[in-house]
Amino acid sequence: MKQPAVYIMASQRNGTLYTGVTSNLLQRIWQHRENSAEGFSRQYNVKLLVWYEQHEDMHSAIAREKAIKKWNRAWKLRLIEELNPHWQDLWPEITGASRLHSGSPPSRG
Repeated sequence: MKQPAVYIMASQRNGTLYTGVTSNLLQRIWQHRENSAEGFSRQYNVKLLVWYEQHEDMHSAIAREKAIKKWNRAWKLRLIEELNPHWQDLWPEITGASRLHSGSPPSRG
């Protein structure tokens, strides 16, 4: 999944949020989940991928990340809940593991 993406991680439902941007979503989320880097996500145990959005280029992904980071918390919660109302961890979706269990392709194209 080497494509620019913006993502939001959470510690739990309505918990601490982290917004980031990456060119490799799979690798970056794995790093968060494994606590492989010092920083905010390790300090606050932010391991659940609750929202992501893929972009055609890094410039647009960075612009979107900067915009979301300026939003108030209520707007971020609404963004998450529009596509993920139950705050499910989307890690199985990006790894393809959800297809193994459900027998159907992931909900995002």
